[in-house]
Amino acid sequence: MATAQSHIEIAASPDAVWQLIGGFNSLPDWLPYIPESHLSEGGRVRTLANPNGETIVERLIAFDQATRSYSYAILQAPFPVTDYLSTLQVKPTNDGKGSRVEWSGRFTPKGVSDAEASSLFQAIYDDGLKALVSGWTTRAAE
Repeated sequence: MATAQSHIEIAASPDAVWQLIGGFNSLPDWLPYIPESHLSEGGRVRTLANPNGETIVERLIAFDQATRSYSYAILQAPFPVTDYLSTLQVKPTNDGKGSRVEWSGRFTPKGVSDAEASSLFQAIYDDGLKALVSGWTTRAAE
């Protein structure tokens, strides 16, 4: 089993950040890698398209409004992994003046090493969270 995790801090309240990223269908609102998302099965399955037109299908496993977190599994994707489970969570920063967004995952590499699979998702998480902060800064300036 391989893992990846990333976090970033944003100068905004956890509730405000969660309002943007907490919806299971909200990835296109903040993640450039996912320009399209459609829900099915009562909002429990999302079908995503990446910029290359490849399809990613994910199932919502857990959602907790109180802790501002959700976990999901990949059902279909062009990634070299199986048994993928990821969690996205928004917490208050230690000083209480902002938000800490954490994105983590665990998965079983398929045809690649643990390090290669971890590196792939580490880059996705890091780039996604950087885009979130960049987009947040742009929104705040408008």
